[in-house]
Amino acid sequence: MPATRGKDSRSEPVADYKPATNKCPICKKDTEEAFRPFCSKRCANADLLKWIKGEYAIPSDEPPSEEDFDPFVGTLQSGKAH
Repeated sequence: MPATRGKDSRSEPVADYKPATNKCPICKKDTEEAFRPFCSKRCANADLLKWIKGEYAIPSDEPPSEEDFDPFVGTLQSGKAH
């Protein structure tokens, strides 16, 4: 039996689910199935670079903890100066 979403097994299969938008989150072009949710390898790599640089983060009013600080480098683990 295929995986389903919803409260009962008569829901449509998860494999048939389509996201509400078919636009690339980086450039807003139509997505390509091979790179979903992106339109190309270039946009997928651009998104990965944003993750690596620490550009995606949950905002917080709390200061970084000592565990987040690397005393040998003198920077936060995200790569930004303290």
